[in-house]
Amino acid sequence: MIDFRSSFRAALFASGAMIVSPALAQQAAPPADAATQAPSEAGTPANDPAATDPAATGSGGMQEIIVTGNTSGKRTLFDSSSNVTLADSADIARKAPRSTAETLELVPGVFVEGTAGPTSNNYSVRGLRGGAQTFVTLEEDGMPILYGGGGADFYFQNDITIARLEAVQGGTSGVLAPNGAGATINFISLKPSYDKATASMRFTGATYGDLRSDGYFSAPIAENLAFSVGGYVTSQKGVRRTPFTFEGYNVKAILEKRFDDGGTVRLTYKRIDQRNPYYADMPFQVSASGNISSVPGLDLKKDDVGGRYFTQFLVPNSPNTGNALRKFSSALGNRVKANTYRIDIDKPVSDAFSLFAHVRYLDGKYDFNGIFPGSGSGTAGLTSAANYLNPAVSPLAGLTPIQGANFTYFQAAQFAFPGTAQYGLRDIRTGAVIPASNTAALSALNGNGLLQQTVLNHQTLATKDFGSDVGAKWDYKSGSIDNSLTVGGMYYNVRRKNDQSATATVINDVTNDSHVYDLVAINAGGQVLGTLTNNGMVNYGNWGQGLFEDEVNSIAGYFNDELRIGENLHIDFGARYEHQRVSVDIGNQALVNAAVPVGTPGLYRDVGATFNGTYTRQSDSFDKLAYTGGINYTLTPNISLYARGAYGFQTNGGDTGGTHKPTGLTLYEGGLRFQWPGFNASVIGFRTQINDLSYQIINPDNQSQQTNALADSRTNGVQIDADIRPVRFFSLNVIGVYQDPKLTNLTFSGPIAGSYDGNTPERTPKKLLTVTPSFILPNGLGEIYGRWKYVGKIFADAGNGIALPEYNVFSAGISVNVTPMINLNASVDNLTNAKGFTEGNPRQGQTQTIVDGYFYGRAIYGRNAIFSATIKL
Repeated sequence: MIDFRSSFRAALFASGAMIVSPALAQQAAPPADAATQAPSEAGTPANDPAATDPAATGSGGMQEIIVTGNTSGKRTLFDSSSNVTLADSADIARKAPRSTAETLELVPGVFVEGTAGPTSNNYSVRGLRGGAQTFVTLEEDGMPILYGGGGADFYFQNDITIARLEAVQGGTSGVLAPNGAGATINFISLKPSYDKATASMRFTGATYGDLRSDGYFSAPIAENLAFSVGGYVTSQKGVRRTPFTFEGYNVKAILEKRFDDGGTVRLTYKRIDQRNPYYADMPFQVSASGNISSVPGLDLKKDDVGGRYFTQFLVPNSPNTGNALRKFSSALGNRVKANTYRIDIDKPVSDAFSLFAHVRYLDGKYDFNGIFPGSGSGTAGLTSAANYLNPAVSPLAGLTPIQGANFTYFQAAQFAFPGTAQYGLRDIRTGAVIPASNTAALSALNGNGLLQQTVLNHQTLATKDFGSDVGAKWDYKSGSIDNSLTVGGMYYNVRRKNDQSATATVINDVTNDSHVYDLVAINAGGQVLGTLTNNGMVNYGNWGQGLFEDEVNSIAGYFNDELRIGENLHIDFGARYEHQRVSVDIGNQALVNAAVPVGTPGLYRDVGATFNGTYTRQSDSFDKLAYTGGINYTLTPNISLYARGAYGFQTNGGDTGGTHKPTGLTLYEGGLRFQWPGFNASVIGFRTQINDLSYQIINPDNQSQQTNALADSRTNGVQIDADIRPVRFFSLNVIGVYQDPKLTNLTFSGPIAGSYDGNTPERTPKKLLTVTPSFILPNGLGEIYGRWKYVGKIFADAGNGIALPEYNVFSAGISVNVTPMINLNASVDNLTNAKGFTEGNPRQGQTQTIVDGYFYGRAIYGRNAIFSATIKL
């Protein structure tokens, strides 16, 4: 295995640069490395690579040609009728995101739950329910990374090859991209250099132990033929304390041919092979006054309950899966491997007519090994170690280990181990035993005396995702009329194979790098008679049999028209009609659970929910029309106003719950844009309407049962985005949103109690605000910047039973151009070491509560810093 840490250090010292910067700082180039090349123009259907004016690029101006959400190649931020955000490499460097998801916080109105680690984070937009990635499509150079949208951050990590980010919310997003009705976030690559060889390197590191090396090289091969190659290698410890190191790499190669008529053919290959840490929720303590704090022994700002004790479990599984024992390992983390192949063709036919074709194929798989403390059992499983060993009050008392029998857990234990006088805990690594009679040792366990139940969630998902977008653009100009019409078709074929079998529950304590324990039976003489558990595992198959295979075939036709009448009036409208065929083969559950392998210890003698080796196929077809229309009028050279309406949808594919119809999303928006020397701003009002948002939850009353939820909601809000530069040496960026989302209906496929109408959707803040001041150093030396991020109160559950308080995060950084070729950048996040909470425990149910002063959730990281040294050659 490559020692990325050693190679990183060697590269640093060989370069002569000081050791600075982040491994997970998924930054684009800092200011010294900005805009050396024009951005790629593969940003939307029918984009002309020559359309963007490189001279127009810069920070904060409204006259830049925007790519995403527009097709004419003529729209600017100022005269667009879509809500577009642009973030260049300097903006991304100031943000210094610790994950790809955190980059999305540059877009007003996007709420990011960035607490899971580098991948598998959640994000939502404009008041839509949090806890997922629905209605948001991540693109790279104008093509969705994944057709369905969700899970895209597994296969994309921002790196040195990315020139800038563009985003469009609502409007044309749902027409020009599948599953992007809420927003499309487009990461645009650097273009290959046709003039001369260019190269850049970045070395990054972090106070939490991450190391990363980025590199980029581009050069002409012959006249009108150029290539580029870039990517990174990384060694990650992660922002939370872990005994593991996660290594990986990502590489992207581009070969582009430019023709005399302005046409281009581009071939792209990407390879990612990376392991990532994953952080689950943890218990928090709540005082009588409502203050949330760490449980003693588990620091909410830096600790993680996972660790060495979760290195390997062999979980009994249905033999029909082909793995009677399925390995779980937190040391593997979230392992992602993928190859992506792509071809982009742009061909002018005449001055007014051009053709385009964009085709990409992703063949990927992730192997997710994540622990979920409190899942299913919730706070009912969080109690003292002494209670766990007391049959009268133990959280295990109601379990029935033998299928079809009426024996309770401890009745079965007495039957299996006659002569049992008491029970005890045995550390699965050290073998040390603490009997129930040693109350002092149990009470002193990790300073809190607590045990909990943690689910081992092992999921593999293989995806083969083919996508294509082919069409034509026709420009027409006569007198005061300037019109651009784009017509195209999309075809996607997506095949997925999911295996989430062999989930199991273990008993562990409540501390960083927690210990896992077996429950053992002890006789009157203090001797261990046998074990009630299997290497800490209480039972198996907690989340159902967990297997499905689905296929989606989608064909769509669309058009987008951008019309300018005179100099001031811009009218845009478009539509996309999609026909989707979905089929899913759902693994069938056996009536009788399969037996565990012979010799397996523990009271449970079967694997729980059991795949019987057969599938039931469900299939359906859906037809859906997305459409939008907008108008922009420039009142003066300094003020424009716009209004837009849009209807889009999210396709929902298939899973263990069967096939699901698309969910519609209606958006209305309108606002004012201002541009003066030193001042650019947008103020936008919006309304979001959603019907029948479909998602799956774990039913806490029956953990093996996946319950489908359908939700309606309505949101009214106002959004602001402003860049202020009153003097040459100071700038201020302000983005924020105030929104009032409300649930109007929430129904479940199975009975779940609760009252929801009028509630705030779960994990959805009403207020978001980010203020970023920047002081420009003289003589091009660099800048000093800060950031204040405010997140308003959110509810952990749709029942609004647990309110998570508002929080503020202050950050600061400095970027120094040591020479025209060398830039140093340092960023400190959460300067005040503030507490903040992004979610509760969604697997506990839709009506969460604080029990005995505890609840489960996720917290933001404490104070941390990343550093980078970028060398441009």
